Amino acid sequence: MKKRHFFVLSAILPALALPIFTACAPYDYSDRISEVRSDLFLAETDDFSLTIACLSREYPYADDGIPCPMTDLIEADLHPKTQMPDTVEIYAEGINWGGEASFSAVSGSYRFSQGTDTFPEGSISLRVVWGDSETTIAATSVRTEETLSAKEALSVFVEAEKETLARMKQDGAFCGELCVRLLRRDKNYYYAAVTDGKERTALLIDAETGEILARRTDTL
Repeated sequence: MKKRHFFVLSAILPALALPIFTACAPYDYSDRISEVRSDLFLAETDDFSLTIACLSREYPYADDGIPCPMTDLIEADLHPKTQMPDTVEIYAEGINWGGEASFSAVSGSYRFSQGTDTFPEGSISLRVVWGDSETTIAATSVRTEETLSAKEALSVFVEAEKETLARMKQDGAFCGELCVRLLRRDKNYYYAAVTDGKERTALLIDAETGEILARRTDTL
C-alpha cells in the first residue's frame, strides 16, 4: 500500500511543479519586436559618405505599441559633400539589390530601401552612379568581434527595465513593442526602446560592454 502511494505521488508532484516553473520562466519578448537594426556598413569618397543599414522592420511601421510582421531590408543613406547631382543610383554586387535613390529634404541626403533575402557580412561592394559619373566602392561593417549582438542588447534592456515592462502588462500579457538599433558615432552603440503607444522608454547602450550610458522616457 505504501508503495502505491509513493508511485502516485511521484507522478503527481512533477505535474504540480510544472505550472510553478512555467510561471518563473522569463518572458520571451522576441515576438514583440518591431525593428532590429543589426549591422551598419560605411564608405566614403571625396564626393559623398554612404551608410548601408541591415534591418528587420514591421510593415506598416507605427510607433503604437502593436508589433506587426517584419520585413528584412537593406537601406542606403548617401550624404553629398560637394555637388548635388540630378541622379544618384546605388547597386550592391552579388545580391539583387539596388536602384535610384530619392532625395530627402529633411536629411539632405539620398536614400534607397529595398527588401532582401540575405544580409551581407564583413563588407559589401557597391556601384554608385553619381550624376554623369560612376564609381565602385567597398563599404565595411562597423561590427567587430567585441560588438554585442542585437539579441544581447535586448537582454540588457529587458534586465534594466523590468519595472517599465511590467507596467505595460495587462491581465498578464505584455502590451507593447520594442526596437533595437545599432548606432555608430565615435564607436558602436545600441539604441533600445519600448513603447505601449502612451509612453516610450529608451536606453543608450555601449555596444561592447553593455553599459547603460543614458536613459530617457517620453510621453506620446
